[in-house]
Amino acid sequence: MRRLDAQAAGFGLAFDALKAVGAPDDAFVQGPVQAILAAVREQGDAALLDCTRRFDGWTPVGPDALEVPRARLEAAAADLAPTVRDALHAAAQRLRAYHDRQRVDSWQYREADGSVLGQRVTPLDRVGVYVPGGKAAYPSSVLMNVIPAKVAGVGEIVMVSPTPGGVDNPLVLAAAHIAGADRVFRIGGAQAVAALAYGTAQVPAVDKIVGPGNRYVAAAKRQVFGTVGIDMIAGPSEVVIVADGSVPADWLVWDLFAQAEHDEQARSILLCPDAAYLDQVQARVAALLPTCERRAIVEASLAAHGALIKTRDLAEAAQLASDLAPEHLELAVSDPQALLPHVRHAGAIFLGAHSPEAIGDYCAGPNHVLPTARTARFSSPLGVYDFQKRSSLIALSAAGAAALAPLAAELARGEGLGAHARSAECRVGQP
Repeated sequence: MRRLDAQAAGFGLAFDALKAVGAPDDAFVQGPVQAILAAVREQGDAALLDCTRRFDGWTPVGPDALEVPRARLEAAAADLAPTVRDALHAAAQRLRAYHDRQRVDSWQYREADGSVLGQRVTPLDRVGVYVPGGKAAYPSSVLMNVIPAKVAGVGEIVMVSPTPGGVDNPLVLAAAHIAGADRVFRIGGAQAVAALAYGTAQVPAVDKIVGPGNRYVAAAKRQVFGTVGIDMIAGPSEVVIVADGSVPADWLVWDLFAQAEHDEQARSILLCPDAAYLDQVQARVAALLPTCERRAIVEASLAAHGALIKTRDLAEAAQLASDLAPEHLELAVSDPQALLPHVRHAGAIFLGAHSPEAIGDYCAGPNHVLPTARTARFSSPLGVYDFQKRSSLIALSAAGAAALAPLAAELARGEGLGAHARSAECRVGQP
């Protein structure tokens, strides 16, 4: 891992390079993705079958084979080892309890003249959830995407996940059953995004697509946005840790490894004012790396995107961390609450020595679908609110219309919109 000093000459340029790591915008995948989207839009299930043969390496016997029967979902959950099944249920319960608190209700208020204004909150009709299934399978992503949609009251949740070689992942199917997905399809990649966006005879079109995926999935989501809503364009996973030396170095080394093992593009950064502690962390990285199951990935990630940064004090460390606007921020200090005022931007903030990001990935309760690549400056974690929409309610009384019409007419004529002005004025004096 590279070592940086916030007080050294040239630090600004080096820190800007760390901030420049962004969401994927792979120009070379845009053409192939556009072709896949067009094929699915024009040919429907036939294109899905062709893409499944080409990219997933198996041949479905007709479109019906793309959907996982409900009995298969139930059987997958029933066949789990008791410890695994209990863990999934416990995580799901904690997620529901947390997301229940995010629900927003409709509201109205009445003005003195009898006019009523308000907001009506309604769930989306149908949502598509993309669950990766290539290099690894992520039942936790099933829970994190499906459960808030269920809490929001979404009418139908359609899950898609690729099955390389035609082999289902029973843990993913079990998670889908436990979380409450309504339908599950064995499709992935840009073709799955296209099916959800445009619909086919077998796969229903949805109103919004959520869930992570590879660069082809990200590019497809970017291209179908507008036809459907999307949650975000996710970049590589990232953790930034602010430390004061009070947490055992090995703990934070494993926290750094936990992010780095996602893939070679993941980013793991630690900031601390104590140079001796940074030396200790660096030494423990070298000592523990050979014991890491995904050593090659971790080593490549840390070499390309990892950093240990010495700061003037904890306040500067927290401010620099906030400037990075990371997906995950760990405040591994003795008094994390004291640092919170210095942090404005982070997807999720983990407070104290016993709050590792890894637990947040699975069962703490808050959602692990978070803004990456500094988008925490303007966006938030996935939640119930992403599966609800709001409609404004305006019920003016005759007196309210009479009071507001002159104001509206004045502003409308200022914009050169005479019909707007007359539309307001014609209500004045009318019962």
